Amino acid sequence: MSALRWLGAAAGVGVLAALYLGLVAAPRDAVQGEVSRILYLHVPSVLTAYLAFAVVFVFSIAYLKTRSFRWDAVARSSAELGVIFTGITIVSGSIWGKPTWGAWWTWDARLTSVSILFVIYVGYLMLRGFADDEASGARYAAVLGIIGALDIPVIHMAVVWWRTLHQPATLLGAGPSKMAPEMKAIVLANIAIMWLLYAYLLAVRVRLEGVRRAVLEMKLQRGRR
Repeated sequence: MSALRWLGAAAGVGVLAALYLGLVAAPRDAVQGEVSRILYLHVPSVLTAYLAFAVVFVFSIAYLKTRSFRWDAVARSSAELGVIFTGITIVSGSIWGKPTWGAWWTWDARLTSVSILFVIYVGYLMLRGFADDEASGARYAAVLGIIGALDIPVIHMAVVWWRTLHQPATLLGAGPSKMAPEMKAIVLANIAIMWLLYAYLLAVRVRLEGVRRAVLEMKLQRGRR
């Protein structure tokens, strides 16, 4: 079995374990009750989105320096996954917000900045699709990918800089975490599992991007003959 298949198998087992940990093993929250179990999806998904866009940031810079489509393939693939995980974050947050805040959505500073991040990277993908050629699309998208990642610190600090409905950072706050040790352990485990899933999906997507580029090169060579 190839390394990629082993990684996929590990990610699949991890997802099942995460579901068990979040839905069964995790203790019931004394204040929010069962609805708090969305925490075990919401927090890992947003941190995975952060990771994905951090990868876009790094590999976009690498592409602009080297013009290597290998780095662009990683940035493009990670941007697609980042959009997916940001979408999961927004949906899970809305599901959590309805019983907690009494509304599916509010233009809270944290929620607004996350939605801006989502729109930026949807625009990133659209830019790739409408570009006249691969090189210009990769170049413009790299610039947008770098700029978009700068929104991540704003998202994280929104609950500090402005008055918001959203609770302070659960794990990455300035002070010690107030989360119960059992709950914190499960959140950390689910973050690790989701990052493993991200790594597998990224590897698969980069491979597919390589195939796509190879097919495109073949078509271009045939057109020159």
